[in-house]
Amino acid sequence: MRRLLLGLISAAMVVGLVAAGVVTAFLGGTASSRAWALPCLPALNPTDPGGARSPVGPEQLDEEQASIATEIIHIGEQRQLQPRGWQIALQAGMTESRLRNLPYGDRDSIGIFQMRPSMGWGSIEELLDTSYSINKFYDVLLQVPGWEDMRPGDAAQAVERSAFPDRYHTWEPLAVSLIGQIGGVENPGGCQLPQVFGSVPPPTAAAGTAIAFALAQLGKPYVWGATGPNSFDCSGLMLRAYEAAAIQLPRVSRQQFQAGAQLPAESAQPGDLLFWAYDESDPRTVHHVAMYLGGGQIVEAQQRGVPVHTRAVQFDEPELMPVAVRPGV
Repeated sequence: MRRLLLGLISAAMVVGLVAAGVVTAFLGGTASSRAWALPCLPALNPTDPGGARSPVGPEQLDEEQASIATEIIHIGEQRQLQPRGWQIALQAGMTESRLRNLPYGDRDSIGIFQMRPSMGWGSIEELLDTSYSINKFYDVLLQVPGWEDMRPGDAAQAVERSAFPDRYHTWEPLAVSLIGQIGGVENPGGCQLPQVFGSVPPPTAAAGTAIAFALAQLGKPYVWGATGPNSFDCSGLMLRAYEAAAIQLPRVSRQQFQAGAQLPAESAQPGDLLFWAYDESDPRTVHHVAMYLGGGQIVEAQQRGVPVHTRAVQFDEPELMPVAVRPGV
């Protein structure tokens, strides 16, 4: 039955790998040739349980928007701010101007963050200088007491003081995804994530973001039915990890088994999902899911009394399904 199941998925595997190649090429190279590093995401705020995706995804940003997002991240890195600060600035910029350097706005508001010269933010010339306005936003953010522990949208509101404070939350998933996907940001802020995976890079940028999020949850308790941010069950951890990468998975492991390209488990790459079932030939009996990290390691929320952890995996261990799943492909 195991061989039969592998045979049945061979065609789907080819389609999935072709799709993965398209995604990888779009991101700037083949998975085997391009340099890579996981973004440092422990300080990023997870999206609300059950939260929807942002109305706009990273792939829909135009050249100006992508350039401004990159500048926000790189200036934050240069200032040695934790990634939570970048996320706040990205959400504020997307809310106020859709990450555009606008020469107009409500009353005398201008620029990325719609700052007002009449309110002491700076001169018109200064506020239309993207470097100045980004640094000015960070300057004011650092003066907000406890901003590191606030939900990013609330921290953005503390800086902007908008009449519509809830708008900033809309762009939470997009901001997290941008930090994971924009090139040239390698372990920003000096954070060190556990390097438990092998030398093979994740097949997609989304997979790298999902890995970073999952590893940032190490040590948090297992609670059945929990989807974060303080505790997780197995599928809840996978749900939130890929939600941070702007990919929405179903809630439970049996449904997640159907949520992506399928390939032989032995061919899994970092970020792919592995599944365990009471009957390895029947996906309806799937009861556990974990994320493959490469190098024969997984990260998982396993069971009550065992916190989120990494461990070695054997592809012939009992109940492990012979099929892995690559979300978003």
